[in-house]
Amino acid sequence: MTYLESILKVLVVGLVLGAGLPAVFATGLVAFSRGAGNDGSDGTAAVAPNPALKFLGVALFVFVGWVILTAVLWITRTTIIHHTGIDLFPFLPKK
Repeated sequence: MTYLESILKVLVVGLVLGAGLPAVFATGLVAFSRGAGNDGSDGTAAVAPNPALKFLGVALFVFVGWVILTAVLWITRTTIIHHTGIDLFPFLPKK
C-alpha cells in the first residue's frame, strides 16, 4: 500500500464520519419534526402527524448514537481489555 492510498483512505473515512454523521443527524431532526405534525394558528391540526417519519427520525438518532458509542469503545479498547479482560471486538486483529 502506498502512502497516497493510505492518505486517500483516511480522507474518505474523515469525510464520511466528519460530514456524514452530522448530515444523518440533521436528516433525523427534519424527519422527526415533520412526523410530529403541526398545529395551525387557530388550534386545528394543519399537518397531521406521520408515525413513519417519527420512527425514521428516531432510527437515525439511534444509528448516530451507535456509531459514536462504537467509536469511543474502539478508541478505548486496549484500556478496557487491560482493566476488565473483556475484548469488545474479538473478531478484529490486535496489534
